[in-house]
Amino acid sequence: MEKTNVAVGLDIGTTKIVAMIGRKNDYGKVEVLGIGKSKSLGVHRGVVNNITQTIQSIQQAVQEAESVSDFSIDEAVVGIAGQHIRSLQHSDYITRPNADEVIDEDDIEKLINQVYKLVMLPGEEIIHVLPQEYRVDGQAEISEPIGMYGGRLEANFHVVVGQVSSIRNIGRCIKSAGLELGGITLEPLASADAVLSQEEKEAGVALIDIGGGTTDLAIFKDGIIRHTAVIPFGGNVVTEDIKEGCSIIEKQAELLKIKFGSAWPGENKDNEIVSIPGLRGREPKEITLKNLSKIIHARVVEIIEQVFLEIKNYGHEEQKKKLIAGIVLTGGGSQLKHLKQLVEYITGMDTRIGYPNEHLAGDSDTDTASPMYATAVGLLMNALEKKSRAFAEDEIYDEMESEVSEGIEGNEERKEAPSTTRLKTERKSILDKWSEKLKDFLDNAE
Repeated sequence: MEKTNVAVGLDIGTTKIVAMIGRKNDYGKVEVLGIGKSKSLGVHRGVVNNITQTIQSIQQAVQEAESVSDFSIDEAVVGIAGQHIRSLQHSDYITRPNADEVIDEDDIEKLINQVYKLVMLPGEEIIHVLPQEYRVDGQAEISEPIGMYGGRLEANFHVVVGQVSSIRNIGRCIKSAGLELGGITLEPLASADAVLSQEEKEAGVALIDIGGGTTDLAIFKDGIIRHTAVIPFGGNVVTEDIKEGCSIIEKQAELLKIKFGSAWPGENKDNEIVSIPGLRGREPKEITLKNLSKIIHARVVEIIEQVFLEIKNYGHEEQKKKLIAGIVLTGGGSQLKHLKQLVEYITGMDTRIGYPNEHLAGDSDTDTASPMYATAVGLLMNALEKKSRAFAEDEIYDEMESEVSEGIEGNEERKEAPSTTRLKTERKSILDKWSEKLKDFLDNAE
């Protein structure tokens, strides 16, 4: 069993921190070797607000995953979310010096880097630059311009922006927990990789990931990410409302929500009552399930309406932007009873619950395939992708070195071969460069 095939995804959430170790099996499916889970104590609405507690929670999750899988973890791909994340659309262009040469990767790199230099608000930095479609000399809707002739190369971009300090704090926690930062991925994108099919992304779909502290939205159309948003409400505010409304402690409120909670009050009869033990010898409290559902319903409607507003901002009512595949709900909060029906009622769009089991090996246990672990599975897939890409690049370099060592000097054609092969490897994304920059910053900050 090769250590090189194994990768780790680390989901730093508001309610839990999950470390997931896995590898790809012979059929290209993800085989989960171990999961470590710990209560997230230092994170509020996706943002680290207590470094020491977050480090301890990360270490606890990592140790648990290590003991289950018998692998030691030294590097992880980490998810980033939080209320500081926002996205915007931007168009940019470059004029090429020589229109008689075909467009190559350097031109696209130059265009992306130009977007990367956009002036942001103080304390913000671009973390994702995602090209949508290109235009070459006015010819629109080009998905891959490499190899075409043209003088002016334009593109529309989806730009994701985040707070620099929040991202650096996550980097600091990872480093202090004794791990290397393998990369950073926006959590809604990781969840989308885990639960959406390519057909849904083509047809148009809105992924709603309801976590503990935040609700993440990612909209896809024609196979391209079109809109992302992070709404600073999640399952925790529902628990908080139950706690306040029923005058009980948080632990009891969370249990009530999971066991008896429903987003549709009409489903409960008036005589359905649950009794909750009183504190320290006090009388037990009796709560009707109808009242409980009313409390949940009021808050859930508010969250869904905020998400629906974001979907409207994207412009889903236009014929070209129509989301044919509707909505996919995932995350721990999506397991609330009758939530699917409520979302369909409010939005009028087809809805399903997204499970990350499509990409998992057949023998995975049911816990792993829960919507609760969608982000962690997506991050693990991302980490495995990065590993295989690095592995392919290493093989190419080895091939180049062996050709050089063989001393092929006379044959010019053979000399060219490695460089063309090199071009075929996927170019580094802006995010990979960004995480390298963050690594350097953390190393220098020692």
